[in-house]
Amino acid sequence: MGVRRRSRELAVQILFQEEYHSDLNLEQSVALYRESFDTSPEVWEYAKLLVQGIKAKKAEVDTIIQSYSSNWRLDRMSHVDRNILRVACFELRFLDREVPSNVVINEAIEIGKKFSTEDSASFLNAILDNMAKAT
Repeated sequence: MGVRRRSRELAVQILFQEEYHSDLNLEQSVALYRESFDTSPEVWEYAKLLVQGIKAKKAEVDTIIQSYSSNWRLDRMSHVDRNILRVACFELRFLDREVPSNVVINEAIEIGKKFSTEDSASFLNAILDNMAKAT
């Protein structure tokens, strides 16, 4: 598995955890995961970049996701799908175009297949494809 894929997975897991443990700050969340996962510094750095960016721009990221998800309110989405969308949206909209949109979308779909339901892939693809076309 590539560095970026592993970073995205960790970012989703950290964001997911923070929804249930809002008393933890980013450093504490990362420290908990570092104890459990033996992975390279590059993976941690990109995961931390994603999580910090998403937390800093959470309102904007959530507004963007909501605007492309006309049939689902953000608070009604599964926690996993919501956080996968946050990671992908942040990469699509706020990071310099170092990663092509089709790669971001494919990575989100693969993470959804791994951590979410079988319906997740089509749900994520529909929202992210529309989001990517609009940029």
